[in-house]
Amino acid sequence: MIETKEKFTAKKFWKELAKGIVLTNPVFVLILGLCPTLAVTTSINNALGMGAGVIFVLLGSNIIISLIRKITPNMVRIPVFIVVIAAFVTILSLLFEAYIPPLYESLGIYLPLIVVNCIILGRAEVFASKNPVLLSMADGIGVGLGFTVSLIIISFLREVLGTGSLEIFGKKLFAIPVLSQSPLTIFIMPPGAFIVIALLMALFRLLGVLKNE
Repeated sequence: MIETKEKFTAKKFWKELAKGIVLTNPVFVLILGLCPTLAVTTSINNALGMGAGVIFVLLGSNIIISLIRKITPNMVRIPVFIVVIAAFVTILSLLFEAYIPPLYESLGIYLPLIVVNCIILGRAEVFASKNPVLLSMADGIGVGLGFTVSLIIISFLREVLGTGSLEIFGKKLFAIPVLSQSPLTIFIMPPGAFIVIALLMALFRLLGVLKNE
């Protein structure tokens, strides 16, 4: 009986994790967190940094909020969620500032603004406050990975089309001569982000991930 329960729990864990990456992808499916998505996806470096930060905050806040869900009064749950999220964002900002100063400077205001990111607060309210710790961990990791994958795909297309090359943490991986000479600079400007996101959302709908209402 105990073995069956463990298998069921493990199955649900991986199901929730996978769902966050594709079926409830925060950018392409739920269309959340577009402000930092539009702002930081001019380079792969920014995408990796922001994605790692969001995974850290999502995982940490989901665990704590799930642990205290039964003792948190309903009337003050949102302020409590925000305080928990803000604590993890503060830790993240201090770590980035101390150990990765260039990335900290590059992300700028969008790093502390993770506190009010609707993805994180939304998962706290919709999932972590209603589910046990292990499932909340799976949800946090899955949605965080979904957000990170979205940022990487968008930033890859924007950086390659907008600069003609791809560089990760100072190392140039490749360059496209034609685009290097005449880059499509619109893709590293705000309109380029909207164009890339719209095309990718259309692809998701074509593949059946996004369902027509």
